[in-house]
Amino acid sequence: MNDVDMIRDAFKHKSWNEIKTENSWQIFKVMAEFVEGFEQMTRMGPSVAVFGSARTQPESPFYVIAEEIGYRLTQLGYGVITGGGPGIMEAANKGAQRGNGKSIGINITLPHEQSANPYIDPDKLISFDYFFVRKTMFMRYSQGFIVLPGGFGTFDELFEALTLIQTGKIGRFPIVLVGGQFWMGLIKWIKEVMHAQEHNVSITDFDLFHIVDTAADAVKLIDEFYGQYLLSPNF
Repeated sequence: MNDVDMIRDAFKHKSWNEIKTENSWQIFKVMAEFVEGFEQMTRMGPSVAVFGSARTQPESPFYVIAEEIGYRLTQLGYGVITGGGPGIMEAANKGAQRGNGKSIGINITLPHEQSANPYIDPDKLISFDYFFVRKTMFMRYSQGFIVLPGGFGTFDELFEALTLIQTGKIGRFPIVLVGGQFWMGLIKWIKEVMHAQEHNVSITDFDLFHIVDTAADAVKLIDEFYGQYLLSPNF
């Protein structure tokens, strides 16, 4: 049985009105996730989101860097927000806990791979069923994004932030990519193909992010941005 047949079979005993009613009631579940997320995140204070692969192992250099980033952010008074899972997320929460700062996890319910890591403050773990609700929390309540190597989910979060800033749908905040060797192939393609060849992005769009290789440089860019933000009327 293919996917289309499975969908048809699931609904064969239901009328169109019943199906529409189920979809309508789903709206209330989405609303409830938004309300709960807004209420909890409002209490967290200034925080920076750290993104990266759930598959990164503790022996990876990027795990070590992510943990150091989490620690350094807390020493400057920022909380640390992650997707709540293992890998890079775990490392950043671990660093935040080591720094006695706020360690926040915005988890997603998945059939595999995404159990909450043990370094999140017990009162700061929020779980969602919907990716789009979860991403809204990142966009609305993060003072910056620090992005380490990851997969499709990491790229999804990164490019959504870039798109929303580029189009003026949200205010500008710092986006820092960690790991020059990982990111430079992508950036080269964007510059040579998307920009120079196809003219799909502007040269000024490259000012929306920075690439660094160390935890110290990543955190410094975040803190410098907000130092400038507090002093300049143009931000």
